[in-house]
Amino acid sequence: MSKPLTANRRQLVLGGAALAGASALGMPALVHAQGSRRPLKISIGRIPWAAGNSPMTQYMINNKLMERRASELGYDLTIDWREYPTALPMVEAMVGNNLDIGMWGNTPITRGLSTGLPISLMVVGEGHLRFLITTRKGSPIRNFADLKGKTIGVSLGGDPQSALFQMLRFEMGVEDIKETGIRFVNMPTHAQAASVPTGVDATCTIYPAYLAAQASGTVALANSFGYTEEHYDGPAGKGAGKLLPNAKKSPFFPDGYYLHRSFWIGRNGLIDQHPQAVLAFLIAQQESVAALSAMDPGVVSQLVRDYWKLDNVQGAKVVNDDVLFSRGWSWPTEADARAILETSRFMAENKVIEKPLAWSTIKGAFSRTAPLMKQAYDRLGSKPVAGEFTRTNVADLRGRPVWEINQWADRS
Repeated sequence: MSKPLTANRRQLVLGGAALAGASALGMPALVHAQGSRRPLKISIGRIPWAAGNSPMTQYMINNKLMERRASELGYDLTIDWREYPTALPMVEAMVGNNLDIGMWGNTPITRGLSTGLPISLMVVGEGHLRFLITTRKGSPIRNFADLKGKTIGVSLGGDPQSALFQMLRFEMGVEDIKETGIRFVNMPTHAQAASVPTGVDATCTIYPAYLAAQASGTVALANSFGYTEEHYDGPAGKGAGKLLPNAKKSPFFPDGYYLHRSFWIGRNGLIDQHPQAVLAFLIAQQESVAALSAMDPGVVSQLVRDYWKLDNVQGAKVVNDDVLFSRGWSWPTEADARAILETSRFMAENKVIEKPLAWSTIKGAFSRTAPLMKQAYDRLGSKPVAGEFTRTNVADLRGRPVWEINQWADRS
């Protein structure tokens, strides 16, 4: 059954519809003046094995949304779409000036900003991703206490590590992760982590990879939202769906132990030289989010069946988790930016980086793109209405949008 088209979602769909009818919707026309268009080739990295960015970018690719918007803004655009297993090789490509736009999570963003990498933050690429602690069927590891002194496989340097550390921190009552006695081993891909390979006792992986690995005997103990999974047996009870009381101690609740947000990242050189091409990306990305938010989640998941390896029912679970599709929009808010701030503080506490990022540094990373995001928002009919950004009776943390950055709270 398709997701009901509420009034709010109907507005978002109209806002994300093809802009050929822009004048009828009262939006500024995007038609470029007669004459030759400027040829431009850009590279965009995506992680199709992850969550919301996967069907969103696939929809953009299938419908050539960015090329069409760029044409209206004066460009003859060629896109080199690149697929990456995680954010880390994307970071390396951008450091080498070999990638224009990519999608990273809180952890690599924090590292990049802390080293002065010339990048800017753009719209939310996905968020509220479910990270799970997994093990093999029949394993005696049933709760957090059982993990003490064990070996856990996780993508080191990425969001899975940060999410895992936050879960362990709250559930095992430690400030320094070394106190757990756990040894951590790098897992190069999410699928490898989900397989719980020989040499590790447990792993931390993402929801799409876990769902695909269930058939081969992978089971889960708990997730980053603060709930037990089917293999759990401990102080909270037995089985899945039980709220772990310590999750409420997290400053990110109801998002969970970890405020997961991934952002699209732009190379400053591209933004400075071709701001209208970046505007085309922002418009096209939101068009895709709005269109997919109005579709049946299972159908959305099948756009990327080749990557997720999930049927409609399982795929719908991943789509329903993602903040992009629960919101229906991708504009960054104060709480989304705060995800980077808090991640940097946690990373500094664990000596992953020298010191936390200054709030001014994070705000500064939006300075080039905030005006472009406001332009995209206005061109798409100013959807959603302003009140949606600061709603509190929702399952995700929000706040004032990025174009009201001067009104964000002082968190220095």
